[in-house]
Amino acid sequence: MTYKGDRPIISSNVANVITDIALIIANFIMFQKIANVLSIVSFLMVTSVIGGGYFGYKYVTSEQFKTKLMNEVLGNVQGMMPKVLDKGLPSTTGPSIPFKK
Repeated sequence: MTYKGDRPIISSNVANVITDIALIIANFIMFQKIANVLSIVSFLMVTSVIGGGYFGYKYVTSEQFKTKLMNEVLGNVQGMMPKVLDKGLPSTTGPSIPFKK
């Protein structure tokens, strides 16, 4: 860099180096901002999965869920029982262990 009066004259090589360094710094700052945003998004996703798992486990092990599930199963079984009884039950069954004749 040389001075001619009150204005410095910067050679083209120095200007190119300064421009390259400025671009590298700007790229690094942009990458750092993107990495920070991705880190925050990742943290939110992990906490939501852990929270959802916790509350899901609490719901599945609750008495309300057990009662609701039993009512659903018993309702389905009661709906099927008349159909099974209509087919008829056998009057006798065979021996529990087959014997050789």
